[in-house]
Amino acid sequence: LTFPLLSVTLLVSFGSSMLYGYNLAVVNSPAVHIKAFYNATWFQRYGHSLASGPLTLLYSLTVSIFALGGLLGSLLVGVMVERYGRNGTLSRSTLLVLLAGGFMGFSRELGSPEMVIVGRSIMGFHSGICLSVVPLYLGEIAPKNLRGFLGLVPSIFICLGVFFAQVLGLPELLGKDRFWPLFLAVVVVPASLQLLLLHCFPESPRYLLIERNDVYGATKALHRFLGTPDVQEVIEEMKEEQRSLSTMEMVSVWQLLRDRSVRWQTLSVVVVNAGMQLSGIDAIWFYTNTIFENAGIPLSQIPYTTVGTGAIEVVAGLIGCFTIEKLGRRPLIITGFCAMGICSAGITVSLLLQTPVPWMRYVSVACVVGIIAGFCMGPAGVPFLMTAELFTQSHRPAAYIVGGSLNWLCNFTVGFVFPFLQMSAGAFCYLVFCGICLLVALYVYLVIPETKNKTFMEISNIFA
Repeated sequence: LTFPLLSVTLLVSFGSSMLYGYNLAVVNSPAVHIKAFYNATWFQRYGHSLASGPLTLLYSLTVSIFALGGLLGSLLVGVMVERYGRNGTLSRSTLLVLLAGGFMGFSRELGSPEMVIVGRSIMGFHSGICLSVVPLYLGEIAPKNLRGFLGLVPSIFICLGVFFAQVLGLPELLGKDRFWPLFLAVVVVPASLQLLLLHCFPESPRYLLIERNDVYGATKALHRFLGTPDVQEVIEEMKEEQRSLSTMEMVSVWQLLRDRSVRWQTLSVVVVNAGMQLSGIDAIWFYTNTIFENAGIPLSQIPYTTVGTGAIEVVAGLIGCFTIEKLGRRPLIITGFCAMGICSAGITVSLLLQTPVPWMRYVSVACVVGIIAGFCMGPAGVPFLMTAELFTQSHRPAAYIVGGSLNWLCNFTVGFVFPFLQMSAGAFCYLVFCGICLLVALYVYLVIPETKNKTFMEISNIFA
């Protein structure tokens, strides 16, 4: 593990992945203030306040538009990484954060709820790009024995992003009514740091050699990342992959879906990415305060309870990162989904029993913590890592488009539908998440092989 390899991993995780986690949770604590701003603006414009239903709809749109932007961003990943490379795409995408931060930061001054929604959608567009490109870049620059470790570092920063949003959202910090635009716009700080420093690191060697046929550039990049003059073995492995793909161009999404030789890899990416979002984790992150309020936690204690869950998810992410190379990908992801499924069922039981048994509210909190910890130990980062590992260079960008699109589509569905599902099904809505988690764990157990310490060609041959 060299200094340049660790540095670029921390930089792109801090400047890109962390912003995804931050924006998942940033709308949770200022929800009351944002709704009040929408109501006041509506009254100024039209002379009457918004009814409860339309206000809920407008706020749900503010929450879930982030996912629609992410969906659009994920669809453009293939074009951008082919044209600009992995490093180049990440550098250019930071400009989107500066634009989104400006929209959200000045929205109240200009009396425009539309600016909040547009800013959220642009942030989603940025996250849709980076959520695929960061693991793609790290998966291609990492030696095979470090691919799991470096591949899960972004998931730790996603958890850190959520945690920072929860801490900054406390009433003593940016949780006050006058600070919520600043709270939304803080994202420009890590993005600016990435924009300043990322050009100091080279492009992905695999991209340079296999797609650009730049042997000199790839060799130079490997010297920098691996810190050794002897990189001939790695160059030969990449040339072997290049020769095997010499008759094949970069495949499109449609070609990927029709290619029978990678049918099980594609299905695995679909199941794991859709299952990751439909597991209910987004409902927990978007609506943590509402869930704790329904569980009977006193309003004054909810912000601090939420911060506590955030701290636990960071610890869980660190455990997953430092154990993935020892335990492997499959055990972590299976254990994570099983834990989430059991805890989702536990929330249903605790909410149903909290009236006759008051202490069941603490069981609800424990189950929320269990869902977050289970997610951060495996499902948070392993699906993106597995997408890089299950495909060769020609299929990888298209696979990230498929996985990323499903990821964001399911993210939007949960963010938009959950408040209405909660109103109609009550405590039983969490049983839906329970069933999905257990089915995904069963699929991974039966179908997906272990991929640690294997080259991309070896993994492809296992499926073949």
